Amino acid sequence: MEAIVFDFDGLIIDTETLWYNAFKEVLQGYEVEFPLEVFAKCVGTSDKAIHTYIEEKLGLESIETILKLARENHRSKVELLEIRDGVKEYLSDAKKMGLKIGLASSSKRDWVEGFLNKLQLIDYFETIHTGDQVEKVKPDPALYINALHALGVEPNKAIAFEDSANGARAAIAAGMNCVIVPNEVTKDLSFDHYHLRIRSMSEMSLAKVIEHIEKAATVEEN
Repeated sequence: MEAIVFDFDGLIIDTETLWYNAFKEVLQGYEVEFPLEVFAKCVGTSDKAIHTYIEEKLGLESIETILKLARENHRSKVELLEIRDGVKEYLSDAKKMGLKIGLASSSKRDWVEGFLNKLQLIDYFETIHTGDQVEKVKPDPALYINALHALGVEPNKAIAFEDSANGARAAIAAGMNCVIVPNEVTKDLSFDHYHLRIRSMSEMSLAKVIEHIEKAATVEEN
């Protein structure tokens, strides 16, 4: 392997679970349930499904109010989030191993880079690609294709780390190896295709992950 490419939300820090709870708490105030199935459609991609759900339940005029309240709820708690287990070790090990490191996120650049700076992780990444740089976000493969191009690496020589089904679809569509590291929101959801699934990055070292994927690729070739 020559490179690893990380997703951001839900993978590096678990903003996804925080967003789900933020919307759920706000909608409870309107006596509206917020099924995980609705939120799951938005994980790793745009929040269009949430807008549609709010419109169906409370009317079009309620969308902006609900979004504003959810953002305020989320903002009040987001500062408490910590880097997920094993993330920093993977980044450090990748550097030591001479791997190129990229990031591909459907979120906006100021959101992603703001956290990476705060968490002192930004210097690990050679290239960062975000949703405001492409016409289509995940599950479209554009973000990963652009990251691979910037790193100068062939898809089969790179591993994408993802927490969502939409993200995994994007990575696979880009021709990459994909490792699923689900969070509390995505751990019980179904994933179409991937090469390895681990509970957290502290469960298996990066070297072991690479060994597993390279061994599997060799078996497929033979």
